[in-house]
Amino acid sequence: MTLHVVWLRNDLRIHDNAALYAACRDPQAQVRALFIATPQQWQQHAMSPRQAAFIKASLEELAEALAERGIPFDYHQCDTFQDAVDYLDSYCQRLDVDALFYNYQYEINEHQRDVQMERRLDDAGVIVQGFDDSVLLSPGSVRTGSGEMYKVFTPFSKAVVKRLQAALPDCYAAPKKRPGAPAKAARISPFDYPTQPLDLTLFPPGEQAALVRLREFCLQPVVDYATRRDFPALDSTSRLSAYLATGVLSPRQCLHRLLHEHPQGLEETRAFVWLNEIIWREFYRHLMVAWPHLCKHQPFVEWTANLQWQGSEAQLNQWQQGQTGYPIVDAGMRQLLSLGWMHNRLRMIVASFLVKDLLIDWRQGEQWFMSQLVDGDLAANNGGWQWAASTGTDAAPYFRIFNPTTQGERFDKEGDFIRQWVPELRDVPAEGIHQPHVWAKKQGIKLHYPEPMVDHKVARKQTLAAFEAAKDPR
Repeated sequence: MTLHVVWLRNDLRIHDNAALYAACRDPQAQVRALFIATPQQWQQHAMSPRQAAFIKASLEELAEALAERGIPFDYHQCDTFQDAVDYLDSYCQRLDVDALFYNYQYEINEHQRDVQMERRLDDAGVIVQGFDDSVLLSPGSVRTGSGEMYKVFTPFSKAVVKRLQAALPDCYAAPKKRPGAPAKAARISPFDYPTQPLDLTLFPPGEQAALVRLREFCLQPVVDYATRRDFPALDSTSRLSAYLATGVLSPRQCLHRLLHEHPQGLEETRAFVWLNEIIWREFYRHLMVAWPHLCKHQPFVEWTANLQWQGSEAQLNQWQQGQTGYPIVDAGMRQLLSLGWMHNRLRMIVASFLVKDLLIDWRQGEQWFMSQLVDGDLAANNGGWQWAASTGTDAAPYFRIFNPTTQGERFDKEGDFIRQWVPELRDVPAEGIHQPHVWAKKQGIKLHYPEPMVDHKVARKQTLAAFEAAKDPR
């Protein structure tokens, strides 16, 4: 009997999984699924322990869903991507596999692994098919009139919307039950990797939880998102990022569900504001394919490589632990430490503070985020950090520097979010919450909270000088 194998990676779902769908098209073929954990490689990529726990829990649910459909699930652990290729080669030979199906990953190490894998299996007589699955449109298919990749987001977004208005990408059905269903679900051994308990109310693992959350969000919350998304004290974001980062959910599912509830969602409506965030995710993936050096910690804007970073290890640690003396920054960093997740507005604020107030290399912040985030995603994380640092494509001009105090006043005016995460300030009223030491001095009291570690006005001038020196070295 013909044997098809689906090699699962960051596509942990049975619905709208291009490789799984293709493997199951032949009703006569036997189908197996395989996942290979590579802890040493994860360590090199700074995967967070929470994301590792989320992947394991989602894998366990996926194995059950596959077994119900008669698709055995095989699990293996090895150290590196090279070991994974070696194992896959021997696995296919041992089982006499006819064809292997997989969904592309676009990071440079993953791409190189897959190129090697295809060569090895081709030499062994195994048919290999790959698919663009984690994107709405294939990287390289959205180009300017001169045939180049877009370097600015807004025209890229408009081009994507135009393509989607002409023809929507398909969503693939989950596989039907196959002969022998249900199969016995495989046991997934604990990863040889540190894991950290998940907040199950924040990100309950598994595909069904993701689909429930998507359906609920695409009712009224997606409409309110346009006006409420920047206020961290409100529960107004989709909380779908971890599912998208690990492939428990696809961007096509997001698109189709949004349009099901809001048929005008591709037009300039309030519902489109959230879809545009999905397109930002798309943009960063397409950029990574067009400029692979983005995976190598290189800035997109070449002259910014001349920047002379100045921050100390002690300052970096203060930022990491939420001890900067700027309440909105500290609240965001403590939310990250506690939950492995941070509100998107706060990600911009704390990133700007690290780079533009402390003049610490953005790559230090990028790595810290990856080591903490349950929704860590190289393309989106790198893109966001380079945007904040003014080193990337479509970056904010380097002279646009967030004032952490006014950001707090604007997006957490009453201080509700700050008091939740910075309990030292729980008794400070709204009029003093954003400059608590100024308020405390007027009251004649002392707070057990750090003084601001830098003067923003002074730091701003120093940062501008550093960027100007890098741009025009003499």
